[in-house]
Amino acid sequence: MIVIIDFGSQFNQLIARRVRECEVYCQIEPPNTPIEAIKAMKPEGIILSGGPSSIYDEHSPKVDRAIFELGVPVLGICYGMQFMVDALGGKVESAEKREYGFARLKTDNKSGLLKDIEDDSVCWMSHGDSSTGLPSGFEITASTDNTEIAVIECNKRRLYGVQFHPEVEHSQEGRKVLSNFLFNICDCKRSWTMKSFVEEEIAEIRKVTNGKKVILGLSGGVDSSVAAVLIHKAIGDHLTCIFVDNGLLRKDERKKLEETFSNNFHMNIIYVDASKKFLGALEGVTDPEKKRKIIGALFIEVFDEEASKIKDAEFLAQGTLYPDIIESKSAFGGPTAVIKSHHNVGGLPEDMKLKLIEPLKHLFKDEVRALGEELGLTEEMVWRQPFPGPGLSIRILGEVTEKRLAILREADSILLEEIRNAGFYRKLWQSFAVLLPVKSVGVMGDKRTYENCIAIRAVNSIDAMTADWARLPHDLLAKISNRLINEVSGVNRVVYDISSKPPGTIEWE
Repeated sequence: MIVIIDFGSQFNQLIARRVRECEVYCQIEPPNTPIEAIKAMKPEGIILSGGPSSIYDEHSPKVDRAIFELGVPVLGICYGMQFMVDALGGKVESAEKREYGFARLKTDNKSGLLKDIEDDSVCWMSHGDSSTGLPSGFEITASTDNTEIAVIECNKRRLYGVQFHPEVEHSQEGRKVLSNFLFNICDCKRSWTMKSFVEEEIAEIRKVTNGKKVILGLSGGVDSSVAAVLIHKAIGDHLTCIFVDNGLLRKDERKKLEETFSNNFHMNIIYVDASKKFLGALEGVTDPEKKRKIIGALFIEVFDEEASKIKDAEFLAQGTLYPDIIESKSAFGGPTAVIKSHHNVGGLPEDMKLKLIEPLKHLFKDEVRALGEELGLTEEMVWRQPFPGPGLSIRILGEVTEKRLAILREADSILLEEIRNAGFYRKLWQSFAVLLPVKSVGVMGDKRTYENCIAIRAVNSIDAMTADWARLPHDLLAKISNRLINEVSGVNRVVYDISSKPPGTIEWE
């Protein structure tokens, strides 16, 4: 168990990923976490993240200085190192020459943190302040041309600091530095695996639910699907899933869900066909935000109506992930910039009678996929690309009608089929079709046509915060275009979206 104190770095989630890649469990906590709470977690080590502040800023984040007296190894990264130096009596000043980007790390001592580290390796710097005086007991073990104090160590107290960012790919020996901290200094064991997680979480779910019934809203996405299978493995028929068909789903969505969950896992699933209700509410609506609000409110209404029919249910399960929790902690006072609020974190009704279960709340997306594979979910389900909650409604620009939905469903199905056949599905973050609110003139069979235009959107991304359009082969795009125009009635033109995020967004609405 490693505790990571979040001082606001854009890389704090990356630190956690690197630790977990070493099969060591970790949690990210805000700096205002009480020292007694940190102590109660019984960490083998603590990592202080970087951050955008200067330690001399009036409102710069600070953790209780007693953290250095717990007898637990501490590694400070960038701002975290500067906080350590300042807190223990050293000196930090604004650097005469700021350092951003690549630097060469020259090591003077290869014991402890820098064991087996190659000399003159590339590391990634991003700082305006620098340590200029060390606390008692520390020594400099590495420098760069611009930063004399780049790595510091106090082996007696097991306190360490690095001015660079070992968690980013640009730091060639960064993973080895973190590995040295985890295994040579903290004496961690490689025990964080999906198999161990399944065993522990099943036991926890059984303990918490204690024979009571659980309800879960099953969307067919990766998160809710994995949560459903995990909970079902723990409590069997005490779990009931509710699948709401809002009429805005992709082709054969319900059929695929029934094959996966009802037939393969023999789960209790209530299928609710509310498509007419949703399409009726969306009639004449063209504003994207209104679409989202109508769909969100109606989903809760339909779900609540069905959930109320399940007698003696005491728990509501959700597929909340760790990034949602981290970002929401920031929303409630942490130092990291709030990226977005989440409907499933802090957005539930205050008078909700059901207790909440979130079995995936300490997992990242790649870990959820690994968990899905461990639980026996199909590759198609585990590696499914993200699909928006409002469904195809926000991929139809303008009014949503049954006719326009039929066109988009067929176009989207053909697009995904060709993307899969070409081996690009798992390489892309998202790929989908958009029905534009324009018609154009064409010629088909020597006759004039005036039909719809489909836009193809395919992007590469790591976390959806930024995205770049995918450079798909021209032959593949030509094949997709040819099939769409020939096989989808009502389409005579295809375009490819080559905008990135920012300034655009991944979805069109």
